[in-house]
Amino acid sequence: MSPSTRRVFMIGSAIAALLPLSPARATPEEMRKAIAAVTKGAKINTGRVTLDMPPLVENGHTVPLSVTVDSPMTPVDHVRAIHIFNENNPQPHVLHASLGPRAGRALLSTRIKLNASQRIVAIAELSDGSFWSGGAEVVVTLAACVEEIV
Repeated sequence: MSPSTRRVFMIGSAIAALLPLSPARATPEEMRKAIAAVTKGAKINTGRVTLDMPPLVENGHTVPLSVTVDSPMTPVDHVRAIHIFNENNPQPHVLHASLGPRAGRALLSTRIKLNASQRIVAIAELSDGSFWSGGAEVVVTLAACVEEIV
């Protein structure tokens, strides 16, 4: 490393060390914007989507959730995609899963990390272009996704 490159690196590091850091965190408003970006402003209906997850979670590092969408999953009437959103993690759009009629059932099970107690929303996009939603409130006692330097 040349002396001038090293000097630039050292000055940049010193400046970065002096800047106040705050944890990256989504907000309810950012979650609404992320949902609007996916739905392109289309109306979101409530129902047909069941988001199942525990209401109280001791450890936010691995939170089970499953999403079921009421759909016949035929070539004419099926779920195209399932999206998961949250209002308090670093990124508001947690998951996107594409589906088709050959999936047989509109069911998704996974585990996610949760930074804090928050609302989780599942949005299903159907083949007719409609969007349906379901949600759940989760209380987290031990947070995950903490991205701050102490």
